Amino acid sequence: MKKENSPEKKYNTLIAVISIVIPLAVVALFSIRLKDFGINVTPLHFLPPIYAGINALTAMILILAVNAIKKGNKSLHANLMKTAIGLSILFLLMYIAYHMTTDETKFGGEGAIRYVYFFLLITHIALSVITIPLVLTTYVRALAERFDKHKKIAKYTFPIWLYVAITGVIVYFMIAPYYAA
Repeated sequence: MKKENSPEKKYNTLIAVISIVIPLAVVALFSIRLKDFGINVTPLHFLPPIYAGINALTAMILILAVNAIKKGNKSLHANLMKTAIGLSILFLLMYIAYHMTTDETKFGGEGAIRYVYFFLLITHIALSVITIPLVLTTYVRALAERFDKHKKIAKYTFPIWLYVAITGVIVYFMIAPYYAA
């Protein structure tokens, strides 16, 4: 049996590596504080509202991108999707920087709201991990002009990525009152 040699095949290993390395790096970095290594840095307390805003902007751009492709505007769709990917990378860098310079914030809500918060947080985190290979695979299929395959996976990528972006904002607003200044 002949092995399929499609243009996106060469990216599968890279996608797998990135999809494993990013979540593992984030988990590892949660236990690292720069101050523990004698590096005197000011905690980056100002970042959470910025990266929550980036999540909100990403959600809006994702919706605009889907509307653009539904209207047949491939160029606008492609540019919006590149912007959404860029914003997601910027979010990740800020998120890591915040957690490497700032002590953990505990959610202080009580009662039913606590269950809502942790449900949203856990689903947000789990789906953010799933979003990485979905976004990368969807993007590579578009680059390879395999639009049939791109469309097939994009119908799953879009709602999951949108959920992650929106719940990121909700989780921020729920925990914001408990941030130390």
